[in-house]
Amino acid sequence: GTRSAVLNTEARTVEADVLSRRCVMMRLVDFSYEQYQKALRQSAGAVVIILPRSISSVPQDVVRQFMEIEPEMLAMETIVPVYFAVEDEELLSIYEQTRAASASQGSASAAEVLLHTATANGFQMVTSGAQSKAINDWLIPSVEGRLTGLGGEDLPTVVIVAHYDSFGVAPWLSHGADSNGSGISVLLELARLFSRLYTYRRTHAGYNLLFFASGGGKFNYQGTKRWLEDNLDHTDSSLLQDNVAFVLCLDTLGRGNSLHLHVSKPPKEGTLQHAFLRELELVMKSMLGSQFPEVKFSMVHKKINLAEDMLAWEHERFAIRRLPAFTISHLESHRDSLRNSIMDRRARVDTKALTRNTRIIAEALTRVIYNLTDKGAPADLQIFTDQMQIQQEQLESVMDWLSSQPRAAQLIDKDSTFLSTLEYYMGRYLKDVKQHHVKADKRDPEFVFYDQLKQVMNAYRVKPAIFDLLLAVCIAAYLGVAYVAVQHFGLLYKMIQRLSLKTKQQ
Repeated sequence: GTRSAVLNTEARTVEADVLSRRCVMMRLVDFSYEQYQKALRQSAGAVVIILPRSISSVPQDVVRQFMEIEPEMLAMETIVPVYFAVEDEELLSIYEQTRAASASQGSASAAEVLLHTATANGFQMVTSGAQSKAINDWLIPSVEGRLTGLGGEDLPTVVIVAHYDSFGVAPWLSHGADSNGSGISVLLELARLFSRLYTYRRTHAGYNLLFFASGGGKFNYQGTKRWLEDNLDHTDSSLLQDNVAFVLCLDTLGRGNSLHLHVSKPPKEGTLQHAFLRELELVMKSMLGSQFPEVKFSMVHKKINLAEDMLAWEHERFAIRRLPAFTISHLESHRDSLRNSIMDRRARVDTKALTRNTRIIAEALTRVIYNLTDKGAPADLQIFTDQMQIQQEQLESVMDWLSSQPRAAQLIDKDSTFLSTLEYYMGRYLKDVKQHHVKADKRDPEFVFYDQLKQVMNAYRVKPAIFDLLLAVCIAAYLGVAYVAVQHFGLLYKMIQRLSLKTKQQ
């Protein structure tokens, strides 16, 4: 990322020949990685990338191209400050005037370039505020809640996990609709559905359900890592220590016609995780096959690579601690650029697909914890119908709420409105809802956050620096001419006086 935040320099666009120590303005619709690299190579003073008000109005090929570029921008370290701004009439006017001035520099005549440069209006881009600094005491919060099973103390526990934070090249623009607002939406809907089932003794299952909305998911799942350490290493008794049946992680479930179960180790027959895999396949084929024939399902096996800096999926955090876990997602690969993009907005989430995926997961999970297949229940039995059906309107409202705000981990602390609302929502359906906090180790920090993530940039209409130079030259020339004229006038006056004296004498 960028290491500078302060800016005070003249605006240009990439059409200009010289970008050194200039603020280079680019529009997303015209953006390319080559132009971005050109600005960095020429040691630009800053780069401002102008985004449209509605991402949905941008052509899909432009969005896809930028999403492919984003990882490169994130991985590249540069001292050049890079800003993102949402367009409005004033900003577009500044851009167009700057573009016209920059393009004119390619004129054939040097005199024309000099004249246009001297007479054109320019803009000085200025930000106020201090240089960005590291925040050493930032907390990453997570929220957990539970539904206690019926039938004894040593009940198996099913853990349902989704990380709530988003990520992208600009934290304040990271709304993370599909990744992972969709996962949190499914988690909250599952909490609502199973809280109703657990309300009545007749439908109260013999499993504990532990729901965990984790923070720091985009930072190598730091919230989950510390939560596991606290529950497994520093606590005498917890639901994670006693008897974990399996961990189901929810990630990017808001679009597409496929579902993939990502595993670090294929589940063995006879285990509950294998039963869940079997029930997923059963639900997809028999019950929903006629309603959603276009939906495909597969299991994706990928071993954990501890040599990598970042884990692929959240279930790997649990697998490292020898807890059976998997992630369900519509993405086939963890490297999909959608997971870390500011282009991941609400318009990219298909509510019907999200509702369908929620239903598939809820039906399969219910068949597992109530052991319906072994009890002889029909394969096409539908549990969530009539009064218990998945509420698409509820999913829509939750998605609208989640995607209406940036949820980058750098912006959410324990007192944020988002977190208190999430905690309140989970508290409506779950018991023992509480926050869990993670702070970076000062000796060997796993993550470092910085302030100054948002700046106010002022654009001042100014004449270019060469105008002052030319004006100074003109003034000097005028004074020089005036001085010479005065000198010559004095000599002429003396000559006239001498001629006048000679005339009188004669």
